[in-house]
Amino acid sequence: MRDNSTADMLASYVDALRPIIYINHFDSRVIDEAISCVSGHAKCVEFNNALGAIDFRTKAPMLECDLEGFLKLTMDDGYENETFLILKDVHEELRNPRVIALLKRIAENNLYRDHYSATIFIESEITIIPRELENYITVFDIPLPSTTEILDIIHKFIRDIDIFVEEDVVNDIALSFKGLNEFQIKQILNLAYQDGGCIDKEDKLLILKEKEQFIKKAGMLEIVNFTETVDDIGGLENLKDWLHKKAHIFANLDKAIKFGVDVPKGIMIVGMPGCGKSLTAKATASLFQIPLVRLDVGRLLGKYVGESEQNMRKALKLSEAISPCVLWIDEIEKAFAGVSGDGGGNEVTTRLFGQFLTWMQEKENTVFIVATANDISRMPPEFLRKGRFDELFFVDLPNGEERRKILDIHLKKRRKWNKNIDSIALIKKTDGFNGADLEAVVKDTIERAFIDGNSTITTENLIATVKDTKSISSTLKEKIDTIKQTVQKIDIKPASRPDKH
Repeated sequence: MRDNSTADMLASYVDALRPIIYINHFDSRVIDEAISCVSGHAKCVEFNNALGAIDFRTKAPMLECDLEGFLKLTMDDGYENETFLILKDVHEELRNPRVIALLKRIAENNLYRDHYSATIFIESEITIIPRELENYITVFDIPLPSTTEILDIIHKFIRDIDIFVEEDVVNDIALSFKGLNEFQIKQILNLAYQDGGCIDKEDKLLILKEKEQFIKKAGMLEIVNFTETVDDIGGLENLKDWLHKKAHIFANLDKAIKFGVDVPKGIMIVGMPGCGKSLTAKATASLFQIPLVRLDVGRLLGKYVGESEQNMRKALKLSEAISPCVLWIDEIEKAFAGVSGDGGGNEVTTRLFGQFLTWMQEKENTVFIVATANDISRMPPEFLRKGRFDELFFVDLPNGEERRKILDIHLKKRRKWNKNIDSIALIKKTDGFNGADLEAVVKDTIERAFIDGNSTITTENLIATVKDTKSISSTLKEKIDTIKQTVQKIDIKPASRPDKH
Protein backbone atom coordinates (compact mmCIF):
# COMPACT_ATOMS: atom_id res chain seq x y z
CA MET A 1 0.00 0.00 0.00
CA ARG A 2 1.58 3.30 -1.02
CA ASP A 3 -0.33 5.53 1.38
CA ASN A 4 -0.32 4.45 5.03
CA SER A 5 -2.98 7.06 5.86
CA THR A 6 -5.50 5.06 3.81
CA ALA A 7 -4.81 1.92 5.85
CA ASP A 8 -4.87 3.95 9.07
CA MET A 9 -8.29 5.41 8.22
CA LEU A 10 -9.68 2.00 7.29
CA ALA A 11 -8.28 0.52 10.52
CA SER A 12 -9.92 3.30 12.55
CA TYR A 13 -13.32 2.42 11.02
CA VAL A 14 -12.82 -1.25 11.95
CA ASP A 15 -11.73 -0.34 15.50
CA ALA A 16 -14.75 1.92 15.86
CA LEU A 17 -16.98 -1.11 15.10
CA ARG A 18 -18.28 0.29 11.84
CA PRO A 19 -20.17 -2.87 10.80
CA ILE A 20 -20.42 -2.28 7.01
CA ILE A 21 -17.75 -0.39 5.09
CA TYR A 22 -18.70 0.44 1.49
CA ILE A 23 -15.56 0.98 -0.63
CA ASN A 24 -16.06 2.91 -3.87
CA HIS A 25 -13.36 1.74 -6.24
CA PHE A 26 -12.97 -0.34 -9.36
CA ASP A 27 -9.54 -1.91 -8.78
CA SER A 28 -9.83 -5.06 -6.64
CA ARG A 29 -6.07 -5.21 -6.27
CA VAL A 30 -5.95 -1.83 -4.55
CA ILE A 31 -8.85 -2.73 -2.26
CA ASP A 32 -7.35 -6.12 -1.38
CA GLU A 33 -4.10 -4.37 -0.53
CA ALA A 34 -5.89 -1.95 1.79
CA ILE A 35 -7.87 -4.68 3.57
CA SER A 36 -4.75 -6.87 3.91
CA CYS A 37 -3.00 -4.03 5.70
CA VAL A 38 -5.67 -3.87 8.41
CA SER A 39 -6.78 -7.51 8.63
CA GLY A 40 -4.03 -8.77 10.97
CA HIS A 41 -5.04 -12.25 12.15
CA ALA A 42 -8.69 -11.86 11.16
CA LYS A 43 -10.35 -14.61 9.15
CA CYS A 44 -10.98 -13.16 5.66
CA VAL A 45 -13.58 -14.70 3.35
CA GLU A 46 -14.47 -13.21 -0.03
CA PHE A 47 -17.62 -13.52 -2.10
CA ASN A 48 -18.02 -12.71 -5.76
CA ASN A 49 -20.75 -13.64 -8.21
CA ALA A 50 -18.40 -15.50 -10.51
CA LEU A 51 -17.09 -18.11 -8.04
CA GLY A 52 -19.15 -17.76 -4.86
CA ALA A 53 -17.10 -18.09 -1.64
CA ILE A 54 -13.32 -17.91 -2.12
CA ASP A 55 -10.30 -17.62 0.15
CA PHE A 56 -9.47 -13.92 0.30
CA ARG A 57 -5.71 -14.33 0.50
CA THR A 58 -5.16 -17.21 -1.97
CA LYS A 59 -8.22 -16.57 -4.21
CA ALA A 60 -8.86 -20.35 -4.16
CA PRO A 61 -12.55 -21.31 -4.63
CA MET A 62 -14.19 -22.60 -1.43
CA LEU A 63 -17.89 -23.05 -2.15
CA GLU A 64 -20.15 -22.27 -5.07
CA CYS A 65 -23.15 -20.35 -3.67
CA ASP A 66 -25.19 -17.16 -4.00
CA LEU A 67 -24.81 -14.14 -1.68
CA GLU A 68 -27.77 -15.11 0.50
CA GLY A 69 -26.31 -18.58 1.04
CA PHE A 70 -22.84 -17.14 1.69
CA LEU A 71 -24.12 -14.81 4.41
CA LYS A 72 -26.05 -17.61 6.11
CA LEU A 73 -22.94 -19.81 6.17
CA THR A 74 -20.54 -17.15 7.40
CA MET A 75 -22.81 -15.17 9.74
CA ASP A 76 -21.76 -17.03 12.89
CA ASP A 77 -18.02 -16.93 12.14
CA GLY A 78 -17.78 -13.69 14.09
CA TYR A 79 -18.41 -15.53 17.37
CA GLU A 80 -15.31 -17.70 16.97
CA ASN A 81 -12.85 -15.41 15.21
CA GLU A 82 -12.49 -11.81 14.19
CA THR A 83 -13.92 -12.06 10.68
CA PHE A 84 -13.79 -9.89 7.56
CA LEU A 85 -16.47 -10.59 4.94
CA ILE A 86 -15.43 -9.05 1.60
CA LEU A 87 -18.33 -8.77 -0.86
CA LYS A 88 -17.40 -7.76 -4.40
CA ASP A 89 -19.75 -6.25 -7.01
CA VAL A 90 -22.90 -7.22 -5.11
CA HIS A 91 -24.73 -3.90 -5.59
CA GLU A 92 -27.63 -5.53 -7.47
CA GLU A 93 -28.14 -8.07 -4.64
CA LEU A 94 -28.56 -5.15 -2.23
CA ARG A 95 -32.14 -4.83 -3.47
CA ASN A 96 -32.96 -8.36 -2.19
CA PRO A 97 -34.94 -8.11 1.10
CA ARG A 98 -33.45 -11.38 2.44
CA VAL A 99 -29.88 -10.19 1.73
CA ILE A 100 -30.67 -6.85 3.39
CA ALA A 101 -32.06 -8.67 6.47
CA LEU A 102 -28.96 -10.88 6.77
CA LEU A 103 -26.57 -7.93 6.43
CA LYS A 104 -28.55 -6.03 9.05
CA ARG A 105 -28.38 -8.98 11.45
CA ILE A 106 -24.58 -9.28 11.08
CA ALA A 107 -24.23 -5.52 11.57
CA GLU A 108 -26.36 -5.58 14.72
CA ASN A 109 -24.42 -8.54 16.11
CA ASN A 110 -21.18 -6.64 15.54
CA LEU A 111 -22.50 -3.59 17.36
CA TYR A 112 -24.45 -5.09 20.24
CA ARG A 113 -23.20 -8.61 21.02
CA ASP A 114 -20.15 -9.24 23.17
CA HIS A 115 -17.52 -11.59 21.78
CA TYR A 116 -18.79 -11.04 18.22
CA SER A 117 -16.63 -9.37 15.57
CA ALA A 118 -17.55 -9.50 11.89
CA THR A 119 -16.86 -6.54 9.63
CA ILE A 120 -18.45 -6.45 6.18
CA PHE A 121 -16.62 -4.79 3.29
CA ILE A 122 -18.68 -4.09 0.18
CA GLU A 123 -16.62 -3.29 -2.91
CA SER A 124 -18.30 -1.67 -5.90
CA GLU A 125 -18.04 1.31 -8.21
CA ILE A 126 -21.81 1.61 -7.99
CA THR A 127 -23.26 2.68 -4.66
CA ILE A 128 -26.65 1.33 -3.71
CA ILE A 129 -27.52 1.77 -0.05
CA PRO A 130 -30.84 0.25 1.06
CA ARG A 131 -32.71 2.50 3.48
CA GLU A 132 -32.76 -0.32 6.06
CA LEU A 133 -28.93 -0.34 6.11
CA GLU A 134 -28.27 3.39 5.86
CA ASN A 135 -27.35 3.77 9.55
CA TYR A 136 -24.97 0.80 9.46
CA ILE A 137 -22.98 1.70 6.34
CA THR A 138 -19.87 3.88 6.17
CA VAL A 139 -18.81 4.94 2.67
CA PHE A 140 -15.04 4.83 2.26
CA ASP A 141 -13.23 6.39 -0.70
CA ILE A 142 -9.71 5.25 -1.55
CA PRO A 143 -7.74 8.48 -1.92
CA LEU A 144 -6.19 9.30 -5.26
CA PRO A 145 -2.38 9.30 -5.46
CA SER A 146 -0.65 12.38 -4.08
CA THR A 147 1.90 14.31 -6.16
CA THR A 148 4.72 12.39 -4.47
CA GLU A 149 3.05 9.06 -5.26
CA ILE A 150 2.44 10.10 -8.87
CA LEU A 151 6.12 10.96 -9.20
CA ASP A 152 6.99 7.52 -7.81
CA ILE A 153 4.70 5.86 -10.41
CA ILE A 154 6.30 7.85 -13.26
CA HIS A 155 9.86 7.17 -12.09
CA LYS A 156 9.14 3.43 -11.75
CA PHE A 157 7.66 3.37 -15.26
CA ILE A 158 10.73 5.15 -16.65
CA ARG A 159 13.06 2.70 -14.91
CA ASP A 160 11.07 -0.33 -16.09
CA ILE A 161 11.22 0.63 -19.77
CA ASP A 162 14.74 2.09 -19.40
CA ILE A 163 14.33 5.52 -21.01
CA PHE A 164 15.64 8.96 -20.07
CA VAL A 165 13.18 11.73 -19.22
CA GLU A 166 14.24 15.16 -17.99
CA GLU A 167 13.15 15.85 -14.42
CA ASP A 168 11.38 19.08 -15.45
CA VAL A 169 9.23 17.02 -17.83
CA VAL A 170 8.47 14.49 -15.08
CA ASN A 171 7.38 17.24 -12.68
CA ASP A 172 5.30 18.91 -15.38
CA ILE A 173 3.33 15.83 -16.42
CA ALA A 174 2.97 14.74 -12.78
CA LEU A 175 0.77 17.81 -12.20
CA SER A 176 -1.32 16.86 -15.25
CA PHE A 177 -1.87 13.41 -13.74
CA LYS A 178 -3.45 14.85 -10.59
CA GLY A 179 -6.91 13.37 -10.07
CA LEU A 180 -6.18 10.04 -11.77
CA ASN A 181 -5.70 6.70 -10.06
CA GLU A 182 -2.63 4.51 -10.45
CA PHE A 183 -4.23 2.28 -13.07
CA GLN A 184 -5.20 5.26 -15.26
CA ILE A 185 -1.76 6.87 -14.92
CA LYS A 186 0.01 3.68 -16.04
CA GLN A 187 -2.40 3.30 -18.97
CA ILE A 188 -1.69 6.81 -20.25
CA LEU A 189 2.09 6.44 -19.74
CA ASN A 190 2.00 3.25 -21.80
CA LEU A 191 -0.05 4.97 -24.50
CA ALA A 192 2.35 7.94 -24.58
CA TYR A 193 5.38 5.68 -24.87
CA GLN A 194 3.84 3.51 -27.58
CA ASP A 195 2.78 6.61 -29.52
CA GLY A 196 6.20 8.29 -29.71
CA GLY A 197 8.73 6.02 -28.06
CA CYS A 198 9.41 8.63 -25.39
CA ILE A 199 7.83 10.75 -22.64
CA ASP A 200 7.89 14.53 -23.16
CA LYS A 201 5.92 17.73 -22.46
CA GLU A 202 3.80 17.18 -25.58
CA ASP A 203 2.20 14.23 -23.77
CA LYS A 204 0.25 16.72 -21.64
CA LEU A 205 -2.18 17.01 -24.57
CA LEU A 206 -2.55 13.24 -24.65
CA ILE A 207 -3.26 13.21 -20.90
CA LEU A 208 -5.93 15.87 -21.41
CA LYS A 209 -7.62 13.90 -24.21
CA GLU A 210 -7.69 10.75 -22.08
CA LYS A 211 -9.13 12.69 -19.17
CA GLU A 212 -11.90 13.99 -21.42
CA GLN A 213 -12.76 10.39 -22.26
CA PHE A 214 -13.33 9.66 -18.57
CA ILE A 215 -15.71 12.62 -18.37
CA LYS A 216 -17.70 11.58 -21.45
CA LYS A 217 -18.05 7.97 -20.34
CA ALA A 218 -19.32 8.94 -16.89
CA GLY A 219 -21.99 11.31 -18.22
CA MET A 220 -22.15 13.35 -14.99
CA LEU A 221 -20.28 16.39 -16.22
CA GLU A 222 -20.51 18.18 -19.52
CA ILE A 223 -17.38 19.20 -21.41
CA VAL A 224 -18.13 22.65 -22.81
CA ASN A 225 -16.56 23.57 -26.14
CA PHE A 226 -16.07 27.28 -26.58
CA THR A 227 -14.51 29.90 -28.82
CA GLU A 228 -15.02 32.88 -26.52
CA THR A 229 -12.03 34.75 -25.11
CA VAL A 230 -11.50 37.59 -22.66
CA ASP A 231 -11.56 39.97 -25.63
CA ASP A 232 -15.23 39.08 -26.15
CA ILE A 233 -16.11 40.61 -22.77
CA GLY A 234 -17.09 44.26 -23.04
CA GLY A 235 -15.98 45.94 -19.83
CA LEU A 236 -15.76 44.17 -16.45
CA GLU A 237 -12.18 45.42 -16.22
CA ASN A 238 -11.75 44.73 -12.49
CA LEU A 239 -12.81 41.14 -13.02
CA LYS A 240 -10.60 40.70 -16.09
CA ASP A 241 -7.55 42.13 -14.29
CA TRP A 242 -8.10 39.66 -11.45
CA LEU A 243 -8.43 36.75 -13.88
CA HIS A 244 -5.22 37.74 -15.70
CA LYS A 245 -3.33 37.52 -12.38
CA LYS A 246 -4.72 34.04 -11.67
CA ALA A 247 -3.92 33.01 -15.26
CA HIS A 248 -0.27 33.82 -14.61
CA ILE A 249 -0.31 31.36 -11.69
CA PHE A 250 -1.92 28.62 -13.80
CA ALA A 251 0.61 29.19 -16.58
CA ASN A 252 3.44 28.67 -14.08
CA LEU A 253 1.71 26.30 -11.69
CA ASP A 254 4.69 24.11 -10.79
CA LYS A 255 6.90 27.14 -10.02
CA ALA A 256 4.06 28.90 -8.16
CA ILE A 257 3.46 25.91 -5.88
CA LYS A 258 7.17 25.55 -5.14
CA PHE A 259 7.29 29.29 -4.36
CA GLY A 260 4.51 28.82 -1.80
CA VAL A 261 1.61 30.29 -3.76
CA ASP A 262 -1.77 28.75 -2.97
CA VAL A 263 -3.53 27.11 -5.90
CA PRO A 264 -6.44 29.39 -6.92
CA LYS A 265 -9.76 28.01 -5.65
CA GLY A 266 -12.35 29.82 -7.70
CA ILE A 267 -14.64 32.75 -8.12
CA MET A 268 -18.29 33.58 -7.49
CA ILE A 269 -19.89 35.88 -10.07
CA VAL A 270 -23.19 37.42 -9.01
CA GLY A 271 -25.33 39.75 -11.02
CA MET A 272 -27.89 40.58 -13.59
CA PRO A 273 -29.13 38.10 -16.17
CA GLY A 274 -27.52 38.48 -19.58
CA CYS A 275 -24.58 40.54 -18.35
CA GLY A 276 -21.73 38.22 -19.20
CA LYS A 277 -21.50 35.75 -16.32
CA SER A 278 -21.63 32.66 -18.54
CA LEU A 279 -19.34 34.34 -21.06
CA THR A 280 -16.86 34.98 -18.26
CA ALA A 281 -16.82 31.27 -17.34
CA LYS A 282 -15.85 30.38 -20.93
CA ALA A 283 -13.36 33.22 -21.18
CA THR A 284 -11.73 32.08 -17.92
CA ALA A 285 -11.07 28.61 -19.32
CA SER A 286 -9.70 30.20 -22.50
CA LEU A 287 -7.43 32.54 -20.53
CA PHE A 288 -6.16 29.74 -18.28
CA GLN A 289 -5.80 27.42 -21.32
CA ILE A 290 -7.54 24.58 -19.50
CA PRO A 291 -10.75 22.58 -20.17
CA LEU A 292 -14.18 23.84 -19.14
CA VAL A 293 -16.62 21.36 -17.57
CA ARG A 294 -20.14 22.18 -16.41
CA LEU A 295 -21.80 20.64 -13.36
CA ASP A 296 -25.59 20.41 -13.37
CA VAL A 297 -26.59 19.40 -9.84
CA GLY A 298 -30.05 18.36 -11.06
CA ARG A 299 -28.47 15.57 -13.13
CA LEU A 300 -26.98 14.04 -9.99
CA LEU A 301 -30.27 13.32 -8.24
CA GLY A 302 -30.98 9.57 -7.96
CA LYS A 303 -33.94 7.50 -6.81
CA TYR A 304 -32.13 5.29 -4.27
CA VAL A 305 -30.84 6.20 -0.81
CA GLY A 306 -27.32 7.54 -1.08
CA GLU A 307 -27.34 7.54 -4.89
CA SER A 308 -27.39 11.35 -5.20
CA GLU A 309 -24.51 11.72 -2.76
CA GLN A 310 -22.54 9.05 -4.61
CA ASN A 311 -23.18 10.84 -7.89
CA MET A 312 -21.90 14.07 -6.35
CA ARG A 313 -18.75 12.29 -5.14
CA LYS A 314 -18.20 10.85 -8.61
CA ALA A 315 -18.78 14.20 -10.31
CA LEU A 316 -16.27 15.93 -8.03
CA LYS A 317 -13.77 13.11 -8.52
CA LEU A 318 -14.20 13.44 -12.27
CA SER A 319 -13.52 17.17 -12.10
CA GLU A 320 -10.36 16.34 -10.15
CA ALA A 321 -9.48 13.73 -12.78
CA ILE A 322 -9.52 16.26 -15.60
CA SER A 323 -7.79 18.98 -13.56
CA PRO A 324 -6.42 21.48 -14.12
CA CYS A 325 -9.83 22.60 -15.32
CA VAL A 326 -12.55 25.17 -14.78
CA LEU A 327 -15.63 23.70 -13.08
CA TRP A 328 -18.60 25.87 -14.05
CA ILE A 329 -21.77 25.76 -11.99
CA ASP A 330 -24.33 27.98 -13.68
CA GLU A 331 -27.18 29.51 -11.66
CA ILE A 332 -25.92 27.81 -8.53
CA GLU A 333 -28.69 29.34 -6.44
CA LYS A 334 -31.20 27.07 -8.22
CA ALA A 335 -29.16 23.98 -7.33
CA PHE A 336 -29.03 24.72 -3.62
CA ALA A 337 -32.08 26.95 -3.15
CA GLY A 338 -33.80 26.53 0.20
CA VAL A 339 -30.78 25.10 2.00
CA SER A 340 -30.15 26.88 5.28
CA GLY A 341 -28.12 26.48 8.38
CA ASP A 342 -31.19 25.56 10.43
CA GLY A 343 -31.74 22.35 8.46
CA GLY A 344 -34.30 23.76 6.07
CA GLY A 345 -34.66 22.68 2.49
CA ASN A 346 -34.92 19.32 0.83
CA GLU A 347 -33.05 16.64 2.80
CA VAL A 348 -31.11 15.31 -0.19
CA THR A 349 -30.26 18.82 -1.45
CA THR A 350 -29.04 19.77 2.02
CA ARG A 351 -26.73 16.74 2.11
CA LEU A 352 -25.41 17.49 -1.39
CA PHE A 353 -24.77 21.09 -0.38
CA GLY A 354 -22.85 19.99 2.72
CA GLN A 355 -20.84 17.55 0.64
CA PHE A 356 -19.97 20.19 -1.95
CA LEU A 357 -19.11 22.74 0.74
CA THR A 358 -16.72 20.34 2.46
CA TRP A 359 -15.04 19.52 -0.84
CA MET A 360 -14.60 23.23 -1.64
CA GLN A 361 -13.09 23.90 1.76
CA GLU A 362 -10.68 20.97 1.74
CA LYS A 363 -9.74 20.61 -1.92
CA GLU A 364 -6.08 20.98 -2.79
CA ASN A 365 -6.40 20.20 -6.48
CA THR A 366 -6.30 22.45 -9.52
CA VAL A 367 -10.05 22.59 -10.10
CA PHE A 368 -10.92 26.27 -10.47
CA ILE A 369 -14.60 26.84 -9.67
CA VAL A 370 -16.62 29.46 -11.52
CA ALA A 371 -20.00 29.69 -9.84
CA THR A 372 -22.52 32.07 -11.38
CA ALA A 373 -25.70 33.28 -9.75
CA ASN A 374 -28.44 35.83 -10.34
CA ASP A 375 -30.22 35.98 -6.99
CA ILE A 376 -27.92 35.19 -4.06
CA SER A 377 -30.70 35.95 -1.56
CA ARG A 378 -31.68 32.30 -2.16
CA MET A 379 -28.17 31.06 -1.34
CA PRO A 380 -27.19 29.63 2.06
CA PRO A 381 -25.13 32.32 3.84
CA GLU A 382 -22.30 29.89 4.68
CA PHE A 383 -21.66 29.52 0.96
CA LEU A 384 -20.56 33.14 0.72
CA ARG A 385 -18.10 33.11 3.62
CA LYS A 386 -14.46 33.97 3.04
CA GLY A 387 -12.38 30.95 2.14
CA ARG A 388 -14.95 29.25 -0.07
CA PHE A 389 -13.93 31.33 -3.07
CA ASP A 390 -10.89 33.47 -3.73
CA GLU A 391 -13.17 36.38 -4.59
CA LEU A 392 -16.80 37.40 -5.13
CA PHE A 393 -17.65 39.82 -7.95
CA PHE A 394 -20.86 41.66 -8.75
CA VAL A 395 -21.73 42.18 -12.40
CA ASP A 396 -24.08 45.13 -12.72
CA LEU A 397 -25.91 46.34 -15.81
CA PRO A 398 -23.22 47.68 -18.17
CA ASN A 399 -22.35 51.34 -17.79
CA GLY A 400 -22.01 53.70 -20.76
CA GLU A 401 -18.41 52.83 -21.63
CA GLU A 402 -19.16 49.10 -21.34
CA ARG A 403 -22.24 49.39 -23.54
CA ARG A 404 -20.09 51.07 -26.21
CA LYS A 405 -17.53 48.24 -26.04
CA ILE A 406 -20.22 45.56 -26.20
CA LEU A 407 -21.85 47.14 -29.27
CA ASP A 408 -18.42 47.47 -30.94
CA ILE A 409 -17.59 43.80 -30.21
CA HIS A 410 -20.81 42.52 -31.78
CA LEU A 411 -20.60 44.87 -34.78
CA LYS A 412 -16.97 43.92 -35.45
CA LYS A 413 -17.73 40.21 -35.02
CA ARG A 414 -20.27 40.58 -37.86
CA ARG A 415 -18.00 42.94 -39.87
CA LYS A 416 -20.49 45.81 -39.66
CA TRP A 417 -18.64 48.30 -37.47
CA ASN A 418 -17.72 51.63 -39.04
CA LYS A 419 -16.23 54.87 -37.69
CA ASN A 420 -19.37 56.89 -38.49
CA ILE A 421 -21.46 55.18 -35.83
CA ASP A 422 -22.17 57.69 -33.04
CA SER A 423 -21.25 55.84 -29.83
CA ILE A 424 -22.33 58.69 -27.55
CA ALA A 425 -25.85 58.76 -29.02
CA LEU A 426 -26.16 54.98 -28.62
CA ILE A 427 -24.93 55.08 -25.04
CA LYS A 428 -27.66 57.57 -24.13
CA LYS A 429 -30.38 55.52 -25.83
CA THR A 430 -29.37 52.15 -24.30
CA ASP A 431 -29.34 52.98 -20.60
CA GLY A 432 -30.64 49.92 -18.68
CA PHE A 433 -29.76 47.46 -21.47
CA ASN A 434 -27.76 44.33 -20.62
CA GLY A 435 -25.24 42.54 -22.84
CA ALA A 436 -27.86 40.21 -24.28
CA ASP A 437 -30.13 43.18 -25.11
CA LEU A 438 -27.30 44.92 -26.94
CA GLU A 439 -26.39 41.81 -28.91
CA ALA A 440 -30.03 41.45 -29.92
CA VAL A 441 -30.06 45.08 -31.10
CA VAL A 442 -27.04 44.45 -33.35
CA LYS A 443 -28.42 41.17 -34.73
CA ASP A 444 -31.88 42.62 -35.45
CA THR A 445 -30.41 45.74 -37.06
CA ILE A 446 -28.21 43.68 -39.38
CA GLU A 447 -31.16 41.48 -40.30
CA ARG A 448 -33.27 44.52 -41.19
CA ALA A 449 -30.43 45.97 -43.27
CA PHE A 450 -30.10 42.74 -45.21
CA ILE A 451 -33.83 42.57 -45.91
CA ASP A 452 -33.85 46.23 -46.98
CA GLY A 453 -30.79 45.74 -49.20
CA ASN A 454 -28.50 48.08 -47.24
CA SER A 455 -24.79 47.24 -47.14
CA THR A 456 -23.88 49.39 -44.12
CA ILE A 457 -25.27 49.99 -40.64
CA THR A 458 -25.96 53.53 -39.47
CA THR A 459 -26.50 55.06 -36.03
CA GLU A 460 -30.11 55.74 -37.02
CA ASN A 461 -30.60 52.06 -37.89
CA LEU A 462 -29.34 51.01 -34.48
CA ILE A 463 -31.40 53.62 -32.59
CA ALA A 464 -34.54 52.52 -34.45
CA THR A 465 -33.97 48.94 -33.28
CA VAL A 466 -33.26 50.14 -29.72
CA LYS A 467 -36.68 51.84 -29.64
CA ASP A 468 -38.31 48.51 -30.56
CA THR A 469 -36.38 46.55 -27.93
CA LYS A 470 -37.58 46.12 -24.36
CA SER A 471 -34.58 46.21 -22.06
CA ILE A 472 -34.12 43.90 -19.09
CA SER A 473 -34.40 46.88 -16.72
CA SER A 474 -38.01 47.34 -17.82
CA THR A 475 -39.07 43.69 -18.09
CA LEU A 476 -37.39 42.49 -14.85
CA LYS A 477 -37.38 45.69 -12.79
CA GLU A 478 -38.44 44.08 -9.49
CA LYS A 479 -35.93 41.25 -9.84
CA ILE A 480 -33.11 43.69 -10.58
CA ASP A 481 -34.04 45.83 -7.57
CA THR A 482 -33.99 42.71 -5.34
CA ILE A 483 -30.56 41.66 -6.63
CA LYS A 484 -29.10 45.13 -5.99
CA GLN A 485 -30.55 45.27 -2.46
CA THR A 486 -29.08 41.87 -1.62
CA VAL A 487 -25.64 42.73 -3.02
CA GLN A 488 -25.46 45.89 -0.90
CA LYS A 489 -25.63 43.73 2.25
CA ILE A 490 -22.56 41.60 1.51
CA ASP A 491 -18.86 42.19 0.91
CA ILE A 492 -18.57 41.86 -2.85
CA LYS A 493 -16.35 43.59 -5.39
CA PRO A 494 -17.70 45.39 -8.45
CA ALA A 495 -16.64 43.69 -11.67
CA SER A 496 -16.65 47.03 -13.50
CA ARG A 497 -14.65 50.20 -13.14
CA PRO A 498 -16.43 53.54 -12.68
CA ASP A 499 -17.98 54.90 -15.86
CA LYS A 500 -15.98 57.57 -17.68
CA HIS A 501 -19.06 59.01 -19.35
